[in-house]
Amino acid sequence: MTARLIGDPVRRKEDRRFLTGKGHYTDDINRAGQVYAVFVRSPHAHAEIKSINTKRAAGAPGIVAVYTGADLVKAGIGTLPCGWGVKNKDGSPMAEPPHPVLASGKVRHVGDPVAVVIAESKAAAEEAAERVDVTYKELPSVTAVDAAVKPGAPQLYDAVKGNLCYDWHIGDKAAADAAFAKAAHVTKLDIVNNRLVPNAMEPRAYIGDYDRATGEHTLFTTCQNPHAIRLLMGAFVLHVPEHKLRVVAPDVGGGFGSKIYHYAEEAAVTWAAAQLGRPVKWTAERSESFLSDAHGRDHVTHAELALDLSGKFLGLRVSTLANLGGYLSTFAAAVPTYLYATLLAGTYTTPAIYAEVKGVFTNTVPVDAYRGAGRPEASYLLERLVDKAANEIQIDPAELRRKNFIPKDAYPYQTPVALAYDSGDYFATLDMALKAADYAGFAKRRDDAKRHGKLRGIGLATYIEACGVAPSAVAGALGARAGLYEVAAVRVNPTGSVTVLTGTHSHGQGHETTFAQVVAERLGIPIDQVDVVHGDTAKTPFGMGTYGSRSLPVGGSALVKALDKVEAKGKKIAAHLLEAAEADIEFKDGKFTVAGTDKSKSFGEVALAAYIPHNYPLETLEPGLDETAYYDPKNFTFPSGAHVAEVEIDRDTGVVELLKFTAADDFGRIVNPMIVEGQVHGGLAQGIGQALFEECRYDPESGQLVTGSFMDYRMPRAGDLPSFAVATHATLCTHNPLGVKGCGEAGAIGAPGAVMNAVLNALSTVGVSDLQMPATPERVWRAINDSKAAA
Repeated sequence: MTARLIGDPVRRKEDRRFLTGKGHYTDDINRAGQVYAVFVRSPHAHAEIKSINTKRAAGAPGIVAVYTGADLVKAGIGTLPCGWGVKNKDGSPMAEPPHPVLASGKVRHVGDPVAVVIAESKAAAEEAAERVDVTYKELPSVTAVDAAVKPGAPQLYDAVKGNLCYDWHIGDKAAADAAFAKAAHVTKLDIVNNRLVPNAMEPRAYIGDYDRATGEHTLFTTCQNPHAIRLLMGAFVLHVPEHKLRVVAPDVGGGFGSKIYHYAEEAAVTWAAAQLGRPVKWTAERSESFLSDAHGRDHVTHAELALDLSGKFLGLRVSTLANLGGYLSTFAAAVPTYLYATLLAGTYTTPAIYAEVKGVFTNTVPVDAYRGAGRPEASYLLERLVDKAANEIQIDPAELRRKNFIPKDAYPYQTPVALAYDSGDYFATLDMALKAADYAGFAKRRDDAKRHGKLRGIGLATYIEACGVAPSAVAGALGARAGLYEVAAVRVNPTGSVTVLTGTHSHGQGHETTFAQVVAERLGIPIDQVDVVHGDTAKTPFGMGTYGSRSLPVGGSALVKALDKVEAKGKKIAAHLLEAAEADIEFKDGKFTVAGTDKSKSFGEVALAAYIPHNYPLETLEPGLDETAYYDPKNFTFPSGAHVAEVEIDRDTGVVELLKFTAADDFGRIVNPMIVEGQVHGGLAQGIGQALFEECRYDPESGQLVTGSFMDYRMPRAGDLPSFAVATHATLCTHNPLGVKGCGEAGAIGAPGAVMNAVLNALSTVGVSDLQMPATPERVWRAINDSKAAA
């Protein structure tokens, strides 16, 4: 009998090459005749470009070319497109100002590229970039989202009044207002979701190449969705037919959303390579990444929760200002709207919800999806609000959650904010987390800490997220400008080994292992006989890449459909070989068997027969065993869970120590528990980083990025994190064939709320009732001392 593979902690196949230094990243690639690009970037947050003089740079040693925005305009190069449109409350379209590849006329954030210098060496290009003379007329800038909407604020675009990209809403305002009118208690909260810099281990890197013999452009890129980049860059920016543009994303060292988007540098090096007839390479410096990679989060929100006398939630009202930065990034418009406000029901039965979101332009780096993409913002807001309500009405936070959970027999459950959950059991994951965290024994631990002069706190968060992204038809109706299906091709080789070609992309998730597990178990073949190919538009069918924890729920489902086709054709071939009716053929454990007999053919024998069609009914059965399938999801998937954090605070220094963190998650069926645990650990580290350490800050006067390196932008270190207690409880997704839900973003969604609730629980004993992320030592110390002064 073939061993079961789905559910086993199979070691990652791809790790051998990574651990032995054999990974193949974009910066490892060097092309014959290659030259190097360096971008000249604006030192100002907001300024008119009066002139750009490139003569001194062009005459420097080793210089091949210098291009400016005027050169690209002259060449007919388009602007970077936005992939999602949002409508205002009145139905009018959002403001969508152009996003040039190289700034022309005006710069709108520090780091905005104004020119590209190309030289025989990177050093020569860097030196010549210093010789590009740009004359600016500096303008007033605005970096804070709440300041940007005030009367008299500096305006980024003449055609965008009040810096407002859109004024959007969802839910039933009248129903929410009626709920508040009858409420016994209303909890109010003003909250900031701090801006983050993604900081993937591998910086962005691109190589543009051009073959004059064929007219084919090639881009090697650190991206998460090569087919989408080919479509956006070819159709909207370079105006190159897709069959003449190849995009290759080899091994990618982390993305977290920041490598989804079409960036200016991709278009610039691809276009320049064609102009010069030589490959053009660019690799970002880390400081450049801070100035040019799309940032995440940055919301300012006022929220109100209405409760009845028993603590049941009656209504929720939310008003959010979302910082979009200086330009619209590829999916920027969707993140604070359809990926955020649709999750404001959370795990609760709140019957009336109304949310309004204003997307605002500021003189900062563009903001887009970052691990979780809207769902962490929604969960953090809601879980902080629930804890505050519990404190105000003096009920245990866990009990208040249980009182308002969606019952486990209520699915499918329609929320007031568009989404319909298909499955879940929030009671089970909360009970698991509380037991593992010894929630009942916390009071003793708090007393022990108090005797040692420390403040101890415990905090909960029960989150839900929407993964896989919606059906194409639904997403299209909501403003998506692309399909959201996925594709898989299964090529069975004559000897029975299999090559899988997927439209998803792996940048650390382990697809080469999990996809192989699905194939090996289904076909009854050894896992080492399965190869997974991704990341090259010349090899893989058109797919939508990886983001939103979609790879297994959507890409894996496409793979199952393709395997269905392989099995169906295999049965036809086996029926011919075994001289039986097709309806009598069964397939199990790698064998095609005539039902009720011992007559069988192995999968390998059938594969060989498919490619050596001797004595083969060619008039009714084609040779080959090569099948492709597409899968468009019927709904989002809805992972959920309960996280518990326990902290200790030194009241004299404000230092927060995270002592314990417990996560109980529902990811549906789990294909590889070891990979899932690794994904959870990574997400938790990022969520904890946001809660305690990370904050991207701009100087409000100059618009300069204050946290422009790791000297000022505090990343979590191994010593900052406890050993995580991670467990899972599965309720299966009801609408995809694997029953999977996705796991990659959960840690970043649940952790911030749990950690901050724990911090505030500790600080409540010294009179502190509110604190914004991150809970840095200075911020905590000031809160403690301000509370003392107020007392």
